[in-house]
Amino acid sequence: MVAEKPLWAPWRMEFILGNVESREANSSEYELLPGAEPNCFLCQAAVDPEAKRHHRILLSPLSVAVLNLYPYNNGHILVAPRRHCARLEELSREERSEPIEMIERLVQLLEQELSPEGFNIGLNLGRVAGAGLPGHIHWHLVPRWSGDTNFMPVLASTKVIPQSLDSLWEQLLQALETGKK
Repeated sequence: MVAEKPLWAPWRMEFILGNVESREANSSEYELLPGAEPNCFLCQAAVDPEAKRHHRILLSPLSVAVLNLYPYNNGHILVAPRRHCARLEELSREERSEPIEMIERLVQLLEQELSPEGFNIGLNLGRVAGAGLPGHIHWHLVPRWSGDTNFMPVLASTKVIPQSLDSLWEQLLQALETGKK
């Protein structure tokens, strides 16, 4: 008989317990963009001078990319327009195209750093479609590997992520800063 070994994923407890307040930063520390929602973590990440607080990877004039706090897989990134809006038709042409360009850049970065074999890329419009934050449209970029599903989600309602968010954040920022991609 093989002895059981614990698998630690401490950030998952907030998601399991539904403790949304604990992930909301104090947005009064910095000025939000016009029309932003004070409790929206994407609005906060778009202006937060301490990018690490939100695991922000990239910030451009119209878009922001952050690591998902409750990832489906290692390297799960959310890409959103900086402006708080819920629907595609509310975005300008530039606000629609810039996140796609950022996704393209992030795919190259993740391929270089994590060597995934594929990706799921998409967005959910509305809560019934799966949007956990229906007020701020965002795309999910999820790296995939052969065999990245196993018995854990089925038997234990748990997904094992092999790398901490802080470690991944530091790895991706270092790659961006050294100009790898």
